[in-house]
Amino acid sequence: MKLVLAAVISYLFGSVPWALVIGKVFYHKDIRTEGSGNPGATNAARVLGLPAGIAVTVLDALKGLISMFIAHKIAPGTEIYAGLACCIGHCFPLFAGFKGGKAVATSFGFFLGVAALLTGEWIWNFALPVFCFFCILFATKMVSVASMCSMLIETATSFILASMGRIDMSIPIAMLVLWIFVTYRHRANIQRIMNGTENKIGRKKA
Repeated sequence: MKLVLAAVISYLFGSVPWALVIGKVFYHKDIRTEGSGNPGATNAARVLGLPAGIAVTVLDALKGLISMFIAHKIAPGTEIYAGLACCIGHCFPLFAGFKGGKAVATSFGFFLGVAALLTGEWIWNFALPVFCFFCILFATKMVSVASMCSMLIETATSFILASMGRIDMSIPIAMLVLWIFVTYRHRANIQRIMNGTENKIGRKKA
């Protein structure tokens, strides 16, 4: 029962569409009608500007962390499920017609929650994927590539840590599930990458 409660609370928390809220409240814009149409941090930065994109990124990441923290308090042992439920809520938000973002920032909030609440492996479970994200972004100028690759690197690293007995095996398994889910959400981006038409940072969409 506590698992269900934690999952429901996390899903609802993840359903808060911060990109839409910030866009409508502060900029009087619906970012779903501009740019890529995706209600996430990248499109918020593209349509509303970098400060708005940073704010959305932080708030979306906090959704994952806070959801896991709430689960840690009300139902210890359900933190991973809460984090995954939050990511699902972000992608299929109850409060935005079940049409949400791709859960990249929320996934990094999940990594932060894992490090803070479950493993204590701050370098490997949080700093590493953040570092990899920015390195890959710098090299490719594509947020989609940086997102998917950095999450895959974190998943592989977590499997190594689990094989060494440093973290529980349930953690990398959850990360693998999350990576598959986020990659699936990027299927249109993957097609554009293959076609050579994916948007790049610093280059306006034609």
